[in-house]
Amino acid sequence: MAGWDCHAHVFGPYDRFPLAPDRSYTPPEAPIENYLAMLERLALSHGVLVHPSAYGEDYSLLCNGLVRHSNLRGVIVTRDSPVTTLAQLREQGVRGARFSHRSGSGANFAGSASFEDLVRMSRRLAEARMHAELWTDCKVLPAIAAELRRFPFPVVIDHMGGFDYAEGVDDDGFRELLSLLESGHVWVKLCAYRNTLKAPTIGHARPFHDKMLEANPSQLVWGSDWPHLNVKPAPDTDQLLRTFKEWTPEPLVSKILIDNPSRLYN
Repeated sequence: MAGWDCHAHVFGPYDRFPLAPDRSYTPPEAPIENYLAMLERLALSHGVLVHPSAYGEDYSLLCNGLVRHSNLRGVIVTRDSPVTTLAQLREQGVRGARFSHRSGSGANFAGSASFEDLVRMSRRLAEARMHAELWTDCKVLPAIAAELRRFPFPVVIDHMGGFDYAEGVDDDGFRELLSLLESGHVWVKLCAYRNTLKAPTIGHARPFHDKMLEANPSQLVWGSDWPHLNVKPAPDTDQLLRTFKEWTPEPLVSKILIDNPSRLYN
């Protein structure tokens, strides 16, 4: 088996790893054993666990998984961790910290870290040799693009930058994302389905996928977004991977599934 799933979450079991009391949502349990079984079914060898905001800054579940499974890496959520803590977490397999900067209501919620937190922590992230992961969208991206270009560490934008399929590939925000990608200032996680939940089919994401391949395939990774929180019915993870492979010519499939994430997550 070979290949990386670069975006997933795990939850529970809650009798061992309880959620934060002030969480904004309560997901069903999705234990790491189920995630590892999914990786095996997809013939993928590595995974990246993104710490859910529902756990606040309690990394017990994440670190337990990283210590037990050397094929996994982690991304935490933090507002103000010192360099010493970040360095210790890196030794355990953590490679980045996730921040949120989105348009619309609910952009900031319990357990999330803001773009302002990222700016404040930027020097510490660099010293700890971590990257920043950013959950954002194309509506707000132009306003922070200059700042992203100045960060002295990789910035990984998840969910394909939250593009609006109805606006098309010539939307100013999406063009800014392509510019950042082309210049090498950001990485992008190819995870299209959340951006097309209101579209007739996921096929409406294909033009955006193609533009990213053209812009810079060396800065792209793929993520399943398992277990597909708050999406009903949940997508078929196997089909999501098949769709990625159908849309992506070789040798770029191997580059995006193996070479790029091996470089990013070490």
